[in-house]
Amino acid sequence: MAKKRKKKAGSIALPYLVTIFIGILLVGGGTFLFLKHLGLLGAEKELPEPTPRQVITTTYADNHTILFILDEPENKKTSSTFLLMRSIPMEKKLVFVGIPSNTIALVGETQQSIRTAYENGGAGAAVEFTNHVFGIEIDRYMKLDSAALIKLCDVLGGVTYPVSEDVAGFNGDGSDQYLNSSQIERLITYSMFAGGEEERAYITSSLVSSMMNQADGKRLADNLDNSFNSMVNLAETNITAVDYKQHKVAIKSMLEYGRTIGSFYIMEGEAAYDDYIASETFLNDFRERFFSYNEEDDGEGEDDDQ
Repeated sequence: MAKKRKKKAGSIALPYLVTIFIGILLVGGGTFLFLKHLGLLGAEKELPEPTPRQVITTTYADNHTILFILDEPENKKTSSTFLLMRSIPMEKKLVFVGIPSNTIALVGETQQSIRTAYENGGAGAAVEFTNHVFGIEIDRYMKLDSAALIKLCDVLGGVTYPVSEDVAGFNGDGSDQYLNSSQIERLITYSMFAGGEEERAYITSSLVSSMMNQADGKRLADNLDNSFNSMVNLAETNITAVDYKQHKVAIKSMLEYGRTIGSFYIMEGEAAYDDYIASETFLNDFRERFFSYNEEDDGEGEDDDQ
């Protein structure tokens, strides 16, 4: 009798479980359909539109010109050093021209040299003098002292350069030798070159050009933010964070993808006793080469110098 009761209980339990399962499906399915009808469940979500990719193109509007001034008051043996840099990122090109400190010109009604202009009126006066001599517009300068120059040389990584002058600490035979930051400073501030200030200006521009070409462009591009902040904090300059942001992409592209980006030009002219007078032919050619471009390339005519 016990076995029969167990079998009967099992036969009742199975239909009972099936009934509960069907009930759950009916109730759950009905609830799902009702919520979907109300738009509360199963509604398709609209995917947000992708953010447009910002494409920044380097143009001739990224050209900029900087006058570098090395001023070491503690070094009584030499004058300040003046180096003009024209940057043309679109062409992956940096052009350097050393300006002899004894270069003279008639500014207004006064004949003066770039050295006396700087000593009397500071970096702004040196910029104005250079604008007048070259017939260009420069509105950015960077004034370096010894610490700032050494930092800049360390950022670039030194240079292998031939030294022909009999300067203490150098080969002096015209053979290539590696120069660290201290040696670079010593060479470009040397006051006893046989060719005077013209030779010192030439060596400064050629050495800096070589240093740029030998630097690791990818490394410079990757560390550009830190390098800019370091130099701005060390140097006296009117280059702003806005200027940097405006040209940053173009500069990084030039550094990373350019090969031989640096070149230098000798500021041709003639000596007049202790002074130096720049050649008008050289100045005209320099403006034509590096301060104009075809309107087809940018659509705006002449570029705005920064």
